[in-house]
Amino acid sequence: MRNGRARRGSAAGEPRKNPGSEYHFPAGEASQVRRAEDDGRTGVLTTEFTQGFAEDWIAAWNSHDLERILSHYTDDFEMSSPVIVEFMGEPSGMLKGKVAVREYWSRALARIPDLHFDLLEVFVGASSIVIHYRGPRGSSAEAFWFNDAGKVHRAAAHYVEG
Repeated sequence: MRNGRARRGSAAGEPRKNPGSEYHFPAGEASQVRRAEDDGRTGVLTTEFTQGFAEDWIAAWNSHDLERILSHYTDDFEMSSPVIVEFMGEPSGMLKGKVAVREYWSRALARIPDLHFDLLEVFVGASSIVIHYRGPRGSSAEAFWFNDAGKVHRAAAHYVEG
């Protein structure tokens, strides 16, 4: 990691492949999500966790498996996106909870049956990350805020206009 950014894909710009079947999130073990206290960075997400999360999040979307996608999130997470306005008619662009977001993402997957994301870069914060990826709307970025169990409790999608 350099300048707060995790490594990107291969030298050819291809997304990195996760060697395991899927990234497994720690079940309530914050020490696996966050750096150990003895490294002086308590509370900061590890590169291993953030890169694993990003790779599995991309793979989940590319699989079109809605339950796999939703497994990254808490039951009551908040999602904001300008696409929510378009697909759901919600003027705030915000939804709360898996039930509401499941309907939104189900509509998105139905409207875009060949949806595919390519991981470009992962930006790491203290308790959040931004995944920069290429998708159907071109260059896109999604910010994620995590709880101590490694689940997303808030997410915000961003797209280049025009």
